[in-house]
Amino acid sequence: MKTTSRRQLLKNLGGAAAGLGATRHVFGGTAPLRNRQEPKDCALALEDYEPKSMLHVTETKVERARYPVIDFHTHLSGVDRSSDEPKMKLNATRGQVIPAMDRRNVRIMVNLTGGYGAALDESVRYWQDPHPDRFVVFTEPWYARFLEPGYPKLQADEIERARRVGAKGLKLTKALGLYLREQITSGPLVPVDDRRFDPMWEAAGAQKMPVAIHTSDPEAFFLETNRYNERYEELSAHPNWSFNGRDFPSNRELHEARNRVVGRHPNTQFVLLHVGDSENLVWVSEWLDRYPNMSVEFGARIGELGRQPRASIKFFDKYQDRILFGTDAVPEGFETPQQVFGDDLYRIYYRFLETEDEYFDYAPAKVPPQGRWKIYGLGLSNQILRKVYSGNAARLLGLES
Repeated sequence: MKTTSRRQLLKNLGGAAAGLGATRHVFGGTAPLRNRQEPKDCALALEDYEPKSMLHVTETKVERARYPVIDFHTHLSGVDRSSDEPKMKLNATRGQVIPAMDRRNVRIMVNLTGGYGAALDESVRYWQDPHPDRFVVFTEPWYARFLEPGYPKLQADEIERARRVGAKGLKLTKALGLYLREQITSGPLVPVDDRRFDPMWEAAGAQKMPVAIHTSDPEAFFLETNRYNERYEELSAHPNWSFNGRDFPSNRELHEARNRVVGRHPNTQFVLLHVGDSENLVWVSEWLDRYPNMSVEFGARIGELGRQPRASIKFFDKYQDRILFGTDAVPEGFETPQQVFGDDLYRIYYRFLETEDEYFDYAPAKVPPQGRWKIYGLGLSNQILRKVYSGNAARLLGLES
């Protein structure tokens, strides 16, 4: 019997493989190309991709918060700017909001976008006056008057007037630093630490009105919207949210300018909305250590905090007296699913804070709206929950009694 050498055997096998069809690697385990099973539909659009996790993990349903909640960050109304005199624009009615609050143990909602001038007066009359135990209204800067002579004093006087009307705090959107320009809509951008706003910050401090300030946005918003950007889908859906290029300052420059404001006004309490920079808790910790008049709120950022649970638990433990509960809730705000006011939104927040559940959705949406990841619960202690849910906000708002 003729014995086949090892070299001849390899040669024969190689030839057989060539006859069956080309392979990438003869001994790499790759099936012949003509026998491979390709997906029937290779043209699935990314926005149609809705993968279902195969993990078998605990799912805890938290229908009500363990303790009463002050939602420090909501948008129940806005300003209708269609006329010369600002008017209130309702996003929901009291009849729509209060039942959901009762179901989810939300004691108070803070309407940050109460506006200014006549719009603020309307907002206070509609939300706060009939239910002072359920609603708090903040005022906002009157940027439309920015070009008027004596604007710094005018704006400071408006803060004092807002306090007399009933406003409990001052809210600043990211317009300061990213939208407001020297000619309001044209010219160079007005920086966050522009000295013309110093009288406004001082007036807020003198009136014991905390300043809720939104500065910058997720870091990906300042990068090119390409295949490497983890928020590609979000930025593609909202291209006007991108601050890449043009004359926009960087994320770091915006935060540093805001920090200079906080440092210059030690008697004013600042609450950084969205944790300031929820993607860099080490940096935020440095701010909190440096500025005793600074607190943070985490509305619309549990998607970031929940994907770094170990770091977040340490952060909540260390700064438990300076973290406020918020959702950034917008009734009917369907363009931003992570912010739509309703039962589902609060269930997710409570699950994130109270349980140790793993790998669950951070928003009530088919497709994760901010990025394709899941989050993990923090399982905070009762002591921390009491402070975060309401204690810290009540202290800053003067509602402890």
